Amino acid sequence: MLADKDLLSMQQARILSENAFAAQKRLAAFPQEKLDAIVEGMATAVAEQVRTLAVLSHEETDYGKWEDKLAKNLFVCSEVRKALRDMRCVGVIFDEPENGLMEIGVPLGVIVALCPVTSPVSTTIYKALLAVKSGNAMIFSPHPGASKSISTALDIMIAAAEAQGLPQGCLSYLSTVSKSGTAELMRHPATTLIMISGVPGMFEVARSTGKPIIYGGAGHGPAFIERSADLRQAVADIILSKTFDNGIAPSAEQSVVVETCITQDVRRLFQEHGAYFMSEEESLRLTDRFFHADGRCKRSMVGLAADVLAKRADISAPAGVKLLLAERKYVSEADPYSRGFFAPVLAYYVEDDWEHACEKCIELLLHERNAHTLAIHSNNKDVIRQFALKKPVGRMLVNTPAAYGGVGMSTNLFPAMTLGSGLAGYGITSDNVSPLNLIYRRKVGYGVRKAPAHVDNTPAEADSARRLEALQRILTEAIEAINGYPSGSADR
Repeated sequence: MLADKDLLSMQQARILSENAFAAQKRLAAFPQEKLDAIVEGMATAVAEQVRTLAVLSHEETDYGKWEDKLAKNLFVCSEVRKALRDMRCVGVIFDEPENGLMEIGVPLGVIVALCPVTSPVSTTIYKALLAVKSGNAMIFSPHPGASKSISTALDIMIAAAEAQGLPQGCLSYLSTVSKSGTAELMRHPATTLIMISGVPGMFEVARSTGKPIIYGGAGHGPAFIERSADLRQAVADIILSKTFDNGIAPSAEQSVVVETCITQDVRRLFQEHGAYFMSEEESLRLTDRFFHADGRCKRSMVGLAADVLAKRADISAPAGVKLLLAERKYVSEADPYSRGFFAPVLAYYVEDDWEHACEKCIELLLHERNAHTLAIHSNNKDVIRQFALKKPVGRMLVNTPAAYGGVGMSTNLFPAMTLGSGLAGYGITSDNVSPLNLIYRRKVGYGVRKAPAHVDNTPAEADSARRLEALQRILTEAIEAINGYPSGSADR
């Protein structure tokens, strides 16, 4: 039966790819204004169902909180939609006649998209809007754990888009999902780009195709609290961020690094805001409950509230606990707290000063390699600048909750549900992914000055020709002298 499902999925992948390829050729001729009208129609239609979709995705996945999933859905339908309105992605997107420069935006073609089980609806809406805005076709391979909510959101948008004139086949999805079918989508000659959010198990399959990949994984980022920070606000921001959707947002903090001189104040503030510092025994008991022996998270533990985690791990946390903290000293391959949790759990490190904290943050970021986000709470501009210069991340967030700031809710970064992890080779970009990542730019340059004169080789060539002619004459005369008659004579 499994083989039958794989074959059906692979066959459907081929059909969807061929249909998308033909449909995108028509879509590529649409002007930006027509694409914008389709995007508006899609966003309006799905916005009417965001609450239903939030509840559906929570019931289907059992991750996080439906209220926070609703917030993410609303964010995409409002802020992403608003950001897209003023963008030009196809046709003339840049024109400087005074400098003789112009750029033409050209869609990439057919994009294969994978969405995470943690934020299935908001990521699906976001990717579909980006694809149509930039004139691309997109085929989704729904996550098996969220296929119902993803397909429901897509059905709403596809109907609205096609009612506005989107060619049939430009937006589609596998209804029979399997790893083989998803791999077939990625390998198909029609596919020009693979866009993966939060499905790390498919990254190597995607890379084996040789196609360009945009990969958005977990940020695995530390948050550094520096002595000049507003400590109360910093702690409140971190707790707000790490409890948003029960800690499964991609840019949410995974650890906290604090200077020695303020650690007692920071500990007290965490406790006042509902956090609990676990004993070493409790922290180890939590990891035993949370992870499999090979280091993978147990699905049944991901995205649970702190009080639920405490009960399951027999942790003596107070009632209503919001966040669990584990005090650590070293970053170690054997320590799960060096990797991070998709839950309201944080590792807590103390360093003597900001220089040592800086090194600890780098160590934490490099430990996971694909870490893409760092948060710093500080009012010292020099320290902030030094962190910005040295940290191997795609985005650094200053004095803001990382779960909100990373996606652009509380910052002016592009509002995005896919945060690129390209710094360590995981994909081609570390941007907050926008429609401009889904096009290539054709450059046009007008001639504005005369080209430099070429070196004149005529005299040298003429001199060489004269020397050759003289040599030929000498040889001819020598031959005539030897033979006793002109070389051109008929009496030879």
